[in-house]
Amino acid sequence: MPIALLALAIASFGIGTAEFVMMGLLPEAAANLHVSIPAAGGYISMYALGVVIGAPVLTLLGLRARRKTMLLSLLVLFIVGNLFSAFAVNHETLLVARFVTGLPHGAFYGMAAVVAASLVPAERRGRAIATVLLGLTVANIVGVPVGTQLGAAFGWRWAFAVVAVIGVIAFAAVVVLVPQQPKPIGVSVRGELGAFRRPQVWLSFAVVAFGFAAIFSYFSYIKPVFTDVTGFSAGAVTPLLAVFGVGMTIGTALGGRLADRSPLKTLYVGISALAVSLAVFALTAQNPVMASIMVFVIGATGFTAIPSIQARILDQAKEAPALGSASIHSAFNIANSLGAYLGGVVIAAGFGLVSPSWVGVLLALVGLGFAVLSGVLDRRPKRSEVIASHQTAPAQEPELTA
Repeated sequence: MPIALLALAIASFGIGTAEFVMMGLLPEAAANLHVSIPAAGGYISMYALGVVIGAPVLTLLGLRARRKTMLLSLLVLFIVGNLFSAFAVNHETLLVARFVTGLPHGAFYGMAAVVAASLVPAERRGRAIATVLLGLTVANIVGVPVGTQLGAAFGWRWAFAVVAVIGVIAFAAVVVLVPQQPKPIGVSVRGELGAFRRPQVWLSFAVVAFGFAAIFSYFSYIKPVFTDVTGFSAGAVTPLLAVFGVGMTIGTALGGRLADRSPLKTLYVGISALAVSLAVFALTAQNPVMASIMVFVIGATGFTAIPSIQARILDQAKEAPALGSASIHSAFNIANSLGAYLGGVVIAAGFGLVSPSWVGVLLALVGLGFAVLSGVLDRRPKRSEVIASHQTAPAQEPELTA
């Protein structure tokens, strides 16, 4: 893999840490800014809103910019957003700061996927994209736990100040390591949006919005499941979350290799395995050994399919690769909200803390259905081309014999 991917992975690590570290800092931030925990939950949802809006908008605004210039501009906005968060003076200021921090998230990952794919031969594209995404998964193993401990020891603001420093390091790494990309030629907003007329593009978004909502339905309520159902102590939850992060990392790396062979088959296998894993967890959540094993397996199976969906959107939205890749991350945040919401609904309805895992099974099966439909549409053009070739082929004249 080219060393330039290291720079993109460092940036991915910083962005992933900024997204998820707030979950561990909510009590400290809420107390410091004199708001309730539910009100402080807005710091998470405002970040997600920034991702959903920023991914397509910033990508379209930077349509004619060089890709490296676009990457650097997005990192500047990321650094500013985290510094703004670190120095937020009240609740409203931090809400705005989190929104600003989320704006470059999807656009950066989308552009980084395009750049990573351009740096390697086509047969290694999946592994290149997976290398960038490994920064996100490592953030859940290292960045989030360290940031949470730092915030608890010295104050939540220091966590965002350190993330801003990571952003500066990533900026310098991109400047030095990422080669200059050619300036886009003949691109237009109309042309980029034209790719979204294809059903396949929307099916890819549907796979993400439903298939990966399965992970968030499970993960959003994993702490009370571990403490109240499985019987772990509160202190044991952090190492178990790190185990989930290790699973994510291994799944992403494996998924990159499998995506180079067959993105669609990898989607089928990954989402099917996720549905089975969630069902096994729901049935064995009271067993500490099985729960520990399954948290790793769910992380691995859930993230095996992510490089494939990124590679697939690059194929399906060829005229708009950056916009398509960026919009995938908008879909991921929709999946985050959908999964957490539906998981909360079934708990509130009295079905128990394990019920979000069963919701995850259903969501994964819906995502698998959209993936299968996408595969069916893939085969249609090939059949029509065969029919057309038979219809247009000239009739063979009979041979003349003496």
